[in-house]
Amino acid sequence: MLELNAATVAFSTTGGPIVRAVDGVTLTVPAGQFVVVIGTNGSGKSTLLGSIAGTVRLDSGSIHLADHDITRWREDQRARLIGRVFQDPRAGTAASLTVLENIAVAACRGRRAGLSWATSRSLRAAAAERLGSIVPGLETRLDQPIGSLSGGQRQIVTLVMATWHKPDLLLLDEHTAALDPAAADRVVQATARLVREHHLTALMVTHSLAQAATLGDRLLLIHRGRIVLDAHGAAKRRLSADDLAYRFDRLRSADQLDESAARALTVLYV
Repeated sequence: MLELNAATVAFSTTGGPIVRAVDGVTLTVPAGQFVVVIGTNGSGKSTLLGSIAGTVRLDSGSIHLADHDITRWREDQRARLIGRVFQDPRAGTAASLTVLENIAVAACRGRRAGLSWATSRSLRAAAAERLGSIVPGLETRLDQPIGSLSGGQRQIVTLVMATWHKPDLLLLDEHTAALDPAAADRVVQATARLVREHHLTALMVTHSLAQAATLGDRLLLIHRGRIVLDAHGAAKRRLSADDLAYRFDRLRSADQLDESAARALTVLYV
């Protein structure tokens, strides 16, 4: 289970006001729930994920994961509990290492250091089985540098790496945004399958309203650092991409009105 209590992250802007990228967010995600997170540009989606992963520190509030208070844990400490896939297919892997060697790094995570072959026969067999079951033929490329794979294939391998030890939480930060539509669709299908088969708790940030409407058990709409929509169950299933587009338009319109009001006040008091 993931629990955020009044989580707040604030940034100061040059010559401007303090911006609360995460504004007092309280959220409970039960174990095994697949949550999709959407929001307008600059709404705080990625900052929220970063605060959970440990790349961004909370200014106030707390984060608990799997019965641990991880609020003050470093990013590398949280990595024992969290798997993560980034937007850039090159992130999280070493381009010069082979596919199998990259998987070996993920498989060794959390193990006590010692002298043994990381790329054992058993690991090779397990890696071939996992990759081949998702993308038939990808298991034949275990000995090739991962940098030689396409972006979609590399994200599939990264997904397998991130879920190798069935993490307590899987974070997906727009992990299909840099892919062409066909590759993005394959990665989305692989994501849904791995989350379902391993009963993973997952948070996925996406800009795709189609993905938001069709994926996951729950949907969060973030705006100005706050959760403005939390839909799950029947309410989530009723949402369509058009419904979400309408909500986005309303938020953008409200922002434009706020900006107009701010400009009017500036003129008034100058």
